[in-house]
Amino acid sequence: MKKFNFKINGNEYQTTVEQSGELLQVTVNGKSFTAELEKEAAAAPKVAAPAAAKPAAAAAPAAAPAAAAPAGGKAVESPLPGVVVSIAVSAGQAVKAGDTLLTLEAMKMENAIQAEADGTVAKVLVSVGQSVQSGDALLEIA
Repeated sequence: MKKFNFKINGNEYQTTVEQSGELLQVTVNGKSFTAELEKEAAAAPKVAAPAAAKPAAAAAPAAAPAAAAPAGGKAVESPLPGVVVSIAVSAGQAVKAGDTLLTLEAMKMENAIQAEADGTVAKVLVSVGQSVQSGDALLEIA
């Protein structure tokens, strides 16, 4: 069993999460919820949260899997789970190290994902509004 204490918008939440096979038992301030893990091919399990469990950050909605990057270039991976809020580049566009490629929102904070090196965007693998997990390929730079 894992215990978490959260403070969201000034409200404190004491939570516990216990996994039993495909099920998670999530308790938020003494109220219990059951969440079921979804199985996805070639991806880590993601948690599907019941609508009533929104205060529990431990039971976030499941994200759509990101497309795998082709072997022709270097994949830019998401450093954290979040939602794509904007994409600043398109396929074929030249970028320099430090250029903002896209913006992710995580925990109500916007995070600019920047190019690590000069190159050309070979393919954008995500779309605005898409949820991504840490390590998911976002785009490819050749």
